[in-house]
Amino acid sequence: MAENNKWSQPKAPPPPLFVGQKERDLVKQINDELIEKVIGQQVLYFPLDMERTKYHELYGEAIEKNFLNPIRIYALVEFQETDVTSEQFGMDNTFTITVRFHKRRLVEDQDLYVRLGDFIQYDEKYWEIASLTEPRYLFGQDPHKTEIVAICRRAREGLFDAN
Repeated sequence: MAENNKWSQPKAPPPPLFVGQKERDLVKQINDELIEKVIGQQVLYFPLDMERTKYHELYGEAIEKNFLNPIRIYALVEFQETDVTSEQFGMDNTFTITVRFHKRRLVEDQDLYVRLGDFIQYDEKYWEIASLTEPRYLFGQDPHKTEIVAICRRAREGLFDAN
């Protein structure tokens, strides 16, 4: 009788509880509707044109960048506190915003990949993407990230020309 109670290792791990493809699709649909139809914040995203931009052979940097046509993206935008620094010639304000993109909406539906150095237009101002992270997992599952968070700094006059 003791042998019948012996535990054995299963051959394959069990599927994740309550988080299959249908559940992931439901979460995507709800997020799409909330962000686009209820909240409705929009940004214009200016992706870098990799083919027309000329990069330095040694350093891999480009002084003059070329951008593709802007793409309208629904996102969650949050203004951060202004950072005031004292420089040699006076005070300097640094304005930043946090833009939260819905990852599956960007990648699957719009075939778009957010990159450092690209520009965003929000509130009639231009912002440069300075930092990117993907902090949230869907129900804690590693391969299913739900958002892309971009920290953007306000671009100085003349740095970016959308025309």
